[in-house]
Amino acid sequence: MNPSANGWIKKLLKDQVLIERIHEIAVTPFYEALRSSGFIYGSNIMVIGNLIKNDDFTNEEICKINFLIAFYYTYHISGSKHDFTHSVIDFYTQINAHKTTFFSELLGEKKSNGLLEKIIHKRIQIDDNIIDKSFNYFITNALLFTDILAYKTFLERNEISESYIQNFESSIETIVMEALNAKVEKSDYDHSLINLFEQSLRYQHIHKISYAEAIANIKTPEESYYIIDIACMATWGDSVIDKDEKKFLKQLGTDLQLDNKKVLAAMESINVFYAKHKDKIALLSSKNIVKTFYDNSSKMVTKLISRNSKRLQRELRESKELMKLLTKSTIRDLTEDEQKKVNDQLLDIFKSIPSLAIFLLPGGALLLPIVIKFIPKLLPSAFDDNRIEE
Repeated sequence: MNPSANGWIKKLLKDQVLIERIHEIAVTPFYEALRSSGFIYGSNIMVIGNLIKNDDFTNEEICKINFLIAFYYTYHISGSKHDFTHSVIDFYTQINAHKTTFFSELLGEKKSNGLLEKIIHKRIQIDDNIIDKSFNYFITNALLFTDILAYKTFLERNEISESYIQNFESSIETIVMEALNAKVEKSDYDHSLINLFEQSLRYQHIHKISYAEAIANIKTPEESYYIIDIACMATWGDSVIDKDEKKFLKQLGTDLQLDNKKVLAAMESINVFYAKHKDKIALLSSKNIVKTFYDNSSKMVTKLISRNSKRLQRELRESKELMKLLTKSTIRDLTEDEQKKVNDQLLDIFKSIPSLAIFLLPGGALLLPIVIKFIPKLLPSAFDDNRIEE
């Protein structure tokens, strides 16, 4: 099987021995296998549970296989009678109904394994010529499990609401910020990341949701397991989880109604995973996670804006209200209503530029403050008269 060639999904689903092995796994062990494979952390080292052994797979190919197996397992335990491939395509189609995404050019095609292959490739790969791979793994692929959780809800209700996705992403953002703030000694990059999250919350929502509201949004055991693992990732940014961070994580586990053993297992899991696979993960080869996150975010946004500068300039100039608001933002803080307008109008522009569609993915709103920082450099000098270079 070659996940980089056409027909790999059909071949995988035809492997009855593999399918039977997947069916035999209980829910909790399956999630633990997802985590130990690196899928939850966005750094896929091996196929879930070593269900498929092949040393020739690239990290991207392993990620594709793990993503498909996670979808299939979720479909299997749901007891759904609909066709599996059709149901995943229907799921992405319904998400697409809420806002135009970079899947839009695909979703008019006939439902087939080939179409699902294209969707998975686009969801994981995005664009090799634009997206820095280490950034891709850490941000986009670390959030792939949100698709799986949303798909589970879709199968249960036969629909997926926009509010479910927004609320869950907001909970991730708030809890990650709480985890980062639990650090007693914060590096410059910790402060930079906290600032980035704070700004993204300000631009994404009229009101930042509270910790209590974030906890209230978490409804299922799978969501709780994922949240505690994401929080462990945030605290592990300096390669160690200190006693204050452990205290926060234990309290988070209590608030999520998780057994203390689950919390300790999550902390141990991330320590073991990164210690064992450090040499295989580009992210950890020379920098800590937080530094790589912040550096690569800025580099990627700069590259995206640069490569789309002419189209973006034209779109910005045609949006007179947005231009006025961006001009105001260089001399004073915008009000909450103005910030929301900037956010909404920027996202409308990004919908029309395919390679900027990353900002519509889970976690993409985290990058909006960096976008706004770099946009003035695209525009006439008169726009930037009051800007102070830092």
